[in-house]
Amino acid sequence: MSKRKNEIFGAQAMGQTGIPKSDVMRDDFGWEIPVETVPLPSEGKVYDPSSPLSNKTMLDIKAMTAKEEDILTSRALIKKGTVITSLLQSCILDPGVNVSDMLTGDRNALMVAVRVTGYGVDYRADVTCPACDIKSQQNFNLGELPIRRLTIDPVSPGENRFAFTLPVTKKEVHFKFLTGNDEEEMNIIAERKKAAIPGMQGDSLVTSRLARSVVSVNGIADKNKINIFVDRMPAQDSRKLRAYMDANEPGIEMKSWMSCDSCGETSEVELPMGANFFWPRD
Repeated sequence: MSKRKNEIFGAQAMGQTGIPKSDVMRDDFGWEIPVETVPLPSEGKVYDPSSPLSNKTMLDIKAMTAKEEDILTSRALIKKGTVITSLLQSCILDPGVNVSDMLTGDRNALMVAVRVTGYGVDYRADVTCPACDIKSQQNFNLGELPIRRLTIDPVSPGENRFAFTLPVTKKEVHFKFLTGNDEEEMNIIAERKKAAIPGMQGDSLVTSRLARSVVSVNGIADKNKINIFVDRMPAQDSRKLRAYMDANEPGIEMKSWMSCDSCGETSEVELPMGANFFWPRD
């Protein structure tokens, strides 16, 4: 029996055919695909203990290859709105990790790291100057973008739930930071609304994101009631809650400095995430 068991395990190690697995790129071409370690801004503090992301501070990714470029050009994935998710999932090496379950901030850190492995740290993009409103091409260094780590404690360890007391109504709100699944579901709902009502724009983006983030209000977790509360809450409560969430959401700072050739001003700007982020200009 033990001999048979060893044979089975040996076959698994060598592959079902009994032929030892080989790395063609390494063994035949003398090239190994680089592996990078990416720090997670959340440090894994918000993931359930059963998740492979629980208390995970780093993830390993492989560098982008031509296979990932195929993913970026897949019309089916682009139409579904899952092209970035598929790209990240293809590059991640840690077993069992589903990138859709990750916080948006953790995903953004992975996205920037994957882009750097494929095309380097240089990122050229057209940016509008906040001072004179003139657009110009600017060069940014993605390797210099700072990581914003999680600095507030969740309501319970290993739970994506945080507390905030609203200044006007004095209600205690529990909220979560959005995940990849949340973002994908919101995109699907937005597309359905556009299809149902031609010409409709995302004019309820603030309230829809806030309603998605709020988990409970004074212990009330009914989503219909939360939606009503979010829609009718005082503007100051809404602004303060969103500001608190924005200031404390872990992620990567997608901001940098530009120097305007037209007016000479130096301003901090949001990095535009256009098509050339993954298809850099030569």
